[in-house]
Amino acid sequence: MAKTAKRLSPKLKAKAAEIQRILEDLYPEVPIPLQHSDAFTLLVAVVLSAQCTDERVNQITPLLFARADNPADMAKLDIEEIREIIKPCGLSPAKSKGISGLSKIIMEKHGGKVPESFEALEALPGVGHKTASVVMSQAFGWPAFPVDTHIHRLAARWGLSSGKNVEQTERDLKAVFPENTWNKLHLQIIFFGRQYCPARGHKPEECPICSKYGDL
Repeated sequence: MAKTAKRLSPKLKAKAAEIQRILEDLYPEVPIPLQHSDAFTLLVAVVLSAQCTDERVNQITPLLFARADNPADMAKLDIEEIREIIKPCGLSPAKSKGISGLSKIIMEKHGGKVPESFEALEALPGVGHKTASVVMSQAFGWPAFPVDTHIHRLAARWGLSSGKNVEQTERDLKAVFPENTWNKLHLQIIFFGRQYCPARGHKPEECPICSKYGDL
């Protein structure tokens, strides 16, 4: 990371610092959008959030967690029962298999506790790097910068990354922002994007960041 940081231009550093200042002013406190009570319920909620809004997930998880809010109980549920409950979230065949499978593995290999490592999390069915990053940062407090398609879009729009995929964008953002701010910053970007910088109907001149620093 140090070698990458040395190649950052002063202009890019200044832009990133100013963007971060704007985000901090607008969102000094950022709640975690997905409702959860522990690492397991957060993990399941993040799995459900793929191609689904946080609002919809938050409507469905209370119904699911009323049946099973821990890996032991979830592992006992029939996949079809999980699928019927989570159907409004979309992709229910794959998500139900993933939730059932990860619950069983957590019980069999991890003593009933969500593993606290990227490697172990990403080995679970239905869990990719972004999902693992959310759990590591929001449940366990490890430095991580979860990048979804929205953050990927905003990083490009603001000229902070020219990455062709979320993996490269994640590396670029980690290089330009201090590590101790990653966990909060990715949430600030998400909230900002929803309020000021949407994919559609965006008005750059009214956006606090794009009006000054966006690559439009």
